Amino acid sequence: MSGLQQYLRINDEIKAVSNSIEANMKEQLISGLTGSARTLFMSTIYLESKRPMLVVTHNLYQAQKLYDDLVGLLSEDDVLLYPVNELISAEIAIASPEMKAQRIDVLNKLVHSFQGIVIAPLAGVRRQLPPVSLWKESQIKIELGSDIGNLNALLEKLVMMGFQRVDMVSAPGEVSVRGGIIDLYPLTESDPIRVELFDTEVDSIRTFEVDTQRSKEEKKEVTIGPAQEVLLKKEHYQHAVDRLTEGLTTTLKKVKAKETKEKLSQNISYEIGQLKQQSTFQGMYKYMSLYYEGEHSLFSYAPTNTVVMLDEVSRIKEISDNLEKEEAEWNTALLEQGEIVHDVSMSVPVFEVLKKVSFPIVYLSLFLKHVAATNPENVLTIACKSMQQFHGQMELLVSEVNRWMKSNQAIVFLAESKDRAKRLSLNLEEEGIDTRIIEQATELVSGRVQIMVGSLQSGFELPSSKLVVLTEEEVFAKKQTKRPQRKQAMSNAERIKSYSELKVGDLVVHTNHGIGKYLGVETLEINGLHKDYLHLRYAGNDKLYVPVEQIDQVQKYVGSEEKDPKIYALGGNDWKKVKKKVQSSVEDIADDLIKLYAEREASVGFAFSEDNNEQAEFEQSFQYQETEDQIRAIAEIKEDMEKTRPMDRLLCGDVGYGKTEVAIRAAFKAIMDGKQVAILVPTTILAQQHYETIKERFSDFPLNIGVLSRFRSKRSRQKP
Repeated sequence: MSGLQQYLRINDEIKAVSNSIEANMKEQLISGLTGSARTLFMSTIYLESKRPMLVVTHNLYQAQKLYDDLVGLLSEDDVLLYPVNELISAEIAIASPEMKAQRIDVLNKLVHSFQGIVIAPLAGVRRQLPPVSLWKESQIKIELGSDIGNLNALLEKLVMMGFQRVDMVSAPGEVSVRGGIIDLYPLTESDPIRVELFDTEVDSIRTFEVDTQRSKEEKKEVTIGPAQEVLLKKEHYQHAVDRLTEGLTTTLKKVKAKETKEKLSQNISYEIGQLKQQSTFQGMYKYMSLYYEGEHSLFSYAPTNTVVMLDEVSRIKEISDNLEKEEAEWNTALLEQGEIVHDVSMSVPVFEVLKKVSFPIVYLSLFLKHVAATNPENVLTIACKSMQQFHGQMELLVSEVNRWMKSNQAIVFLAESKDRAKRLSLNLEEEGIDTRIIEQATELVSGRVQIMVGSLQSGFELPSSKLVVLTEEEVFAKKQTKRPQRKQAMSNAERIKSYSELKVGDLVVHTNHGIGKYLGVETLEINGLHKDYLHLRYAGNDKLYVPVEQIDQVQKYVGSEEKDPKIYALGGNDWKKVKKKVQSSVEDIADDLIKLYAEREASVGFAFSEDNNEQAEFEQSFQYQETEDQIRAIAEIKEDMEKTRPMDRLLCGDVGYGKTEVAIRAAFKAIMDGKQVAILVPTTILAQQHYETIKERFSDFPLNIGVLSRFRSKRSRQKP
């Protein structure tokens, strides 16, 4: 859809905004723009000013919507999303590894002079970050034929950057060394990287598969960025120790409750001890303001010629005030629990920072009103109308189209695929509207109706620019469906495994000692070092303390709820006997499976055809972004269906994770080859729910869909 910007470039208000930015005017307020007209404005200013841009929204959902629009109006290479959860506690305790990897990728690109648009929710620009100089320093470029120097120094730097040394790399954020081979798994890459050395010279660089260790792609160079967002050198640890020690002393004087003082002294002293040893601990991010001198945020990483845009500034100010209150309440709660000291901040005051930065700032607002903490020198209103929802009322649509044509406006309907564009063209032609399908927005002609493949969140009318844009949702009440696929490096990232998943009293199974009872986490001092251990209780009050980093040896017990399992004694032979018996049973099952699969390999089933245009169109109509797991499952199931070998596949997933859509796509593929499809479900209610879902998904295709359940009359159930 690039090219729509040509219609805004001729607008006098747009020219005035661009000229003011060029003159480095500090603050401007633009009102009137709504929906996707606003993102078109952003993309136009970006192209006109030829300057990088930082767009701030009030929440992550709005940031995602802007990202989707801007990728369509520009390209994926021009736009980055910096995702941050609005809830402080969520970001500290259960931060998403995918979001973390995406944020790290954005910071890496910014320190390498990214000149595009970065979109961040308010929580993203409030977030405390390491100094830009430290992040730049934490970039390691490895080139074919280069000399890496001292290997130990390289490994020390990687550890400082957040990489964890392991025997064999299996997850993002890990590094291993075996002889002259260095394996690295950056968070921002979909595959780990193997660097082979000849002495200290780089002999080869290639990606490889974790499971098979097979090489995939040769590379001439690779740049490794941090594996965590908290980057600490020795001096930063010491800086935090000094400040935290001082803060503990001050806080203990202010706190009156004896219990709180005891918890505070115990918890903070432990964290000070961890910092002295340069060890990590859960919740380190809460001390970001103690590690470094000064405040550092996303504004610090933006290039010096950046244009800052605040999308709906009044809403951002309101949310900013709420987040500050929430953080204050959260700090108070942590203080009462003895888990933090006074005068610790995890965020920067955004509007205070905006007063200090030299960037030109453009405030966007639907209505023209003053917002506290802003002082715009240029105030403009751009006339814009939200698109009417026609919802299939073609007479009303025809009337509006005729009005737009008489006023010589360029009219463009957006369709999600070429096939849908052709279908839309036929629908409009039947209503007497002459249309033409175009490839690029540069082909738009005033006073004509054009159809183009593309997707925006909403349509709009810009009278002063003589431009009208409509989406399929406004015409047919059908949701815009396909979001642009974000470049996400962490494919199939490992799920977080933590002792926080266990509850006191849970039965657990230790690999070497069998079934015991989990009694919580205890901190023990051994040789002067404090360390966390899982406390497991066995028969005869035997105790086992398992270091938390060895949690992979402990699993939750899963078995029959009718009776409690036997709790084993440490050092006994019972558990060994059970494992031996199970091993024998497993071998018997394996023999049966080998026989079964041999028979299946010899049998011949129906091979379905490869995907056709109808299948592609059907999948494009899905109104949500597929997950990585969904995409992989769909591809594997289709591959199975296209083979003559009978399929043998079990698809597992929690409620709400998209299993139904995977099944629907497989069903559609079968129907395209003339097959009937039956979907069996366990309950009548679920049958009705699936019926409604499938009926809606197939609404654009001439297929017969029915449901057989006790909700149907006896006559309809017996009907052939």
